[in-house]
Amino acid sequence: MPERPPVSDRPVKIVLIDESPVRAAILEEGLRAAGHDAIMLISDHVNLLERIYAIDPDVILIDLENPSRDVLEQMFQVSRAVRRPVGMFVDQTDAVSIDRAIDAGVSAYVVDGLKKERIKPILDTTISRFNAFSRLRTELEQAKGQLEERKIIDRAKGILMRSKGIDEEQAYALLRKVAMNEKKKISEIAQSVVTAAELLG
Repeated sequence: MPERPPVSDRPVKIVLIDESPVRAAILEEGLRAAGHDAIMLISDHVNLLERIYAIDPDVILIDLENPSRDVLEQMFQVSRAVRRPVGMFVDQTDAVSIDRAIDAGVSAYVVDGLKKERIKPILDTTISRFNAFSRLRTELEQAKGQLEERKIIDRAKGILMRSKGIDEEQAYALLRKVAMNEKKKISEIAQSVVTAAELLG
């Protein structure tokens, strides 16, 4: 499921995972009171990930009364897989479970917080934390990508300097000229140089 931050120009589609009809009703009432009507309830954990993928929600809220470690781990696997804001309600917890929730990317882990009037602020927090984390992850991935591109360009410059007997500035100018002529990024041309050198070496 590709990452997609919730959008404000259409209803936010919420999946509510809750085996308890009473607790689900409290959550649903709180969501409807906050103006959310696109709510889908999943009341068991059978083929959970497949069902979530089929619904393709904007936000996932998971309500677990007294979860076993196995159930918690299953929910954490859902959080890792879906790349959506995930809010989790539990009645009691321990430090290990909280750490696991954070590692799994759960945006809001709420202990003993199942009250109708708390649903809206928790939902808002879940979405805003997820979006902030997504921005950080995107920036980190871009920084890693730029670093890899620089490494490839440096390797290509070294290859050209040795093979053509030119200095670093001339090697870079040559890469840039070919990139402009072929309407490609310098890093793509650099990768071609490196690949060719590996094949010929």
